[in-house]
Amino acid sequence: MKNIKSFSKSLISWYRKNRRDLPWRKTSDSYKIWISEIMLQQTTVSAVVPYYKEWVKKFPTMRSVASAPLQKILKQWQGLGYYQRARNIHKAAKIILKSHQGKIPCHAEDLLKLPGFGPYTTGAVLSIVFGVRYPIIDANVRRVIMRQLALEGYADTSNDKEILEFLEKMMPQKDMNLFNQGLMELGALICRTDNARCNMCPFRKICRAYQKGMQEIIPESKKRIVHKINAVVGVIRNRNTFFIQKRGSKGLLADLWEFPGGKIEDGETPKKALSRELKEELGVSLISARRMMNVKHLYTKFDVNLHVWDCKVKPLPKIDKTHRWDRLNNMHSYPMPSGSSKILDYIVKQEKA
Repeated sequence: MKNIKSFSKSLISWYRKNRRDLPWRKTSDSYKIWISEIMLQQTTVSAVVPYYKEWVKKFPTMRSVASAPLQKILKQWQGLGYYQRARNIHKAAKIILKSHQGKIPCHAEDLLKLPGFGPYTTGAVLSIVFGVRYPIIDANVRRVIMRQLALEGYADTSNDKEILEFLEKMMPQKDMNLFNQGLMELGALICRTDNARCNMCPFRKICRAYQKGMQEIIPESKKRIVHKINAVVGVIRNRNTFFIQKRGSKGLLADLWEFPGGKIEDGETPKKALSRELKEELGVSLISARRMMNVKHLYTKFDVNLHVWDCKVKPLPKIDKTHRWDRLNNMHSYPMPSGSSKILDYIVKQEKA
């Protein structure tokens, strides 16, 4: 590649002039920068900004996260998805407080031992917080470099060897925080997945994909596979209280609270599935059920359609550590999946009407 020595200088200059005004870029607090990087994984910047602001108000320090109950952590995370990220923050904060005097380590070997610290998070923290000459590869970086080198294929790890070799040549000895953030910003604003703004790119003259007219087909798009799920949900009330249950500590949506229910099996009607699920989960019999609403929600790999019923059952479900009756005005304090959260909002609205 020609002009190889000027790449980092041009990138940093472009970033200084064009970077977005984002809250985590106004702090040098390693804890807050770490939180922003975890939130930004698989989530858009526009979605992260309000969550980040609320998070640092609720948990302003490493100690405040480490000492908080997991349920409060999950509640604050509610709506961002990929809840394992929040659980890893909680675990890592405890370890950092205990083993590193409350300060995020500045060496890769220490960071990689912490929950939730893979190659990307480690590189982001080392370079952005500590200025260490360390590469990062995320979706934006991968796309930018694949186009620069005209590397064909999917935007997965298959091309990472060539990408890392490229970065090793290009990374500057100083201003690594600006270099890595610049690469990600270039991918987000200019070298986008669709409708790349090549006319505004400072590297179009040396971009091999642009020279070959291949920028719109590099990287190759993978067809997203989404599984459709039909499920039933039972809203059970006892006077002024409603019944909710906690999911297990492993698997999808672990440790979150929800209204009881489950998948509709082949050949079942929603009402029959509701009766079966309540019997299997709670050991209760369905006496009557009135259709309340339908809730549709897209998760990463699932398109879920919830058939929600207002139920009467016998006997009333028993309570324990993972099953509770509670009043509506208390239920917004529970971390819930988006589907159950929408149901709760609907019930509250109906009760006020």
